[in-house]
Amino acid sequence: MGEIYSPGKLMLTSEYFAVDGALVLAVPTKLGQEFFFEEKHDGKSIIFWEAYHQNKLWLKAVIDYKNWQILETNITSSAEFILKVLKNVQSLSEIQFKNTYTYHLKTNLQFPPDYGLGSSSTLMNNLAEWANIDPFHLNSISLGGSGYDIAVAKAKSAVLFQNKPEICFEKINFSPKFKDELIFIHLNQKQDSREGINLYKSKIKSQNLVNEFSDLTRNILLCNELENFSDLMLLHEQKISDFIEIPTVKSKFFPDCPTFVKSLGAWGGDFVMSAKFEGFEDYFWGKGFSTVFDWCDLID
Repeated sequence: MGEIYSPGKLMLTSEYFAVDGALVLAVPTKLGQEFFFEEKHDGKSIIFWEAYHQNKLWLKAVIDYKNWQILETNITSSAEFILKVLKNVQSLSEIQFKNTYTYHLKTNLQFPPDYGLGSSSTLMNNLAEWANIDPFHLNSISLGGSGYDIAVAKAKSAVLFQNKPEICFEKINFSPKFKDELIFIHLNQKQDSREGINLYKSKIKSQNLVNEFSDLTRNILLCNELENFSDLMLLHEQKISDFIEIPTVKSKFFPDCPTFVKSLGAWGGDFVMSAKFEGFEDYFWGKGFSTVFDWCDLID
């Protein structure tokens, strides 16, 4: 049985503006998704699909890929999505699903799915590597989005990413001197990023504004002091809030927090980033947010 692995991701800058070509800084997480594959040359044209969440079976499906029909499953909607993705794999690949083999395919997501660390993007990248196809193309026709999360999964590294005028990304070593002062807090819910992107796309934006976020990303990358980093994060958060006309997560949940609180990706769910202060653990626990990670515990 073969195995492929992709790390999860966190988007530190540019959020929605990534779809319009703003420069993105994103980092990989220590947890990701494993993909196991095995094939048998038996002439049956069947896919046995199993998806695990933290080693517990979540989805199983049996798919006839000669006729692209679901023969068995425990979650119809999820199996239909997998069928769609695998059909896309077949259309792009020169090697997979071009025969009558039986495939045993298994995934294991190492983090809770509501963490929003990239369950779909890690799947796209793993399948693309297995099928020897372009992960950005597979992601585009299967899910959409800017593609920054695919870049992190593919690079297995922190990246600077842009998708216009064409997709390009650069592996970087992002390890700020003050990283031990940074923390990540889960907001106890997962946000639908496509819903947020649709809201963003409905608003008129200028290229100058897109460029402002690229400049913010470059300045954040150059920070040597937590104070400067914090100021830029506050500015970044306020610019997004002003544009999408949604209150900042700090004003909504943490108005009395003495440090910055920065949304990471789609607003309203998943993780936010902040900095340590005296009694920070009691503060966040007291507001009902008990999942708090240090940088070294979450970021690879």
